[in-house]
Amino acid sequence: MTSGRSGPVRVLVVDDDPLLRTLLRTTFEHADLVVDEAADAASAAWQVELEVPDVIILDVNLPGPSGIAWAHALRASPRTAGIGIVVLTGTDLDDGDAASVGATAVLSKPFSPLEVLAAVERAAGISNGRLLEAPHAPFTDQLLVYADDVRRLLDVERRQRAAIERLYAETLGALANALESRDLGTGTHSARVQRLALELTRIVQPELAEQPSVIFGYLLHDVGKIGIPDAILSKPGPLELAERAVMQTHAALGAEILAGVGLLAGHGIDVVRHHHERWDGGGYPDKLAGEAIPLPSRIFAVVDAVDAITAERPYRAAQPWSVAMEELGAGAGTQFDPDVVEAFRAREHDLRALATAA
Repeated sequence: MTSGRSGPVRVLVVDDDPLLRTLLRTTFEHADLVVDEAADAASAAWQVELEVPDVIILDVNLPGPSGIAWAHALRASPRTAGIGIVVLTGTDLDDGDAASVGATAVLSKPFSPLEVLAAVERAAGISNGRLLEAPHAPFTDQLLVYADDVRRLLDVERRQRAAIERLYAETLGALANALESRDLGTGTHSARVQRLALELTRIVQPELAEQPSVIFGYLLHDVGKIGIPDAILSKPGPLELAERAVMQTHAALGAEILAGVGLLAGHGIDVVRHHHERWDGGGYPDKLAGEAIPLPSRIFAVVDAVDAITAERPYRAAQPWSVAMEELGAGAGTQFDPDVVEAFRAREHDLRALATAA
């Protein structure tokens, strides 16, 4: 198995549990990956000196230096900075720790083989999903016979999961289209801000942009407007105080509507519920402040504001891009996360081109 490289993908498994290493080695070798092992950071560093792997499966709680500490050392060296890292943990791990080393995925033990194979695919830059399609061959070793059976079952599970996710995507896309057809003021707002928010997410914290929950949370952020009366939703002028209070219920209502949709569990629901929170705590529905607001919600708030200013609305004409940038600057540290605003302005040219694309 290759991923557009000159040779097979090389994986280094770093974990002090020899049984887990054996399981991972068997799984990876059956998918035609080259596998090395190490029980601690010192041994792993020696392995990397011999040959730089494409992906490191890295346990957090290693004897000696922790996995996160060693990962920082890897990122600091030009020779190893590009290695894909998949973090394994048996305890709760601060998202910031994994993000700080650019981990492609964080897998909590116990994890399924499907999860770890999918994580290796992403970390190695493989996009064709072929890790589970190694050729069949007769085996005499019991462990390999077992591994082959597991591979076949995982292949079935992957295909079923893909079918379910396609159905989810089609259903949720139809829901977004239904909202757009009713909320005449937004036009193609949902798809437009989803595209822009995902690009800003790739700038701020790339791994979040690959999560289906985030992707669909951005698309369906305003689904709660289905419960808002047309007279308020499409009013051509400013809303009265009571009308504004009704409109503000759409965030919590949207989260309630989507609460049972597994694909949006976690960050997706966070976006729907919290995209109108403010950095200073003056937003709604929960008056969260600062980093208590989930990061995808903080990212989306910036994008949503830019689109609201630069797109036509029933109550006013579209404003120039420069006005939106002035509003972002004025709102940094009060309405918006200042770091997210800084990231947006640093890539303003690219984001503007994306925002104005057909």
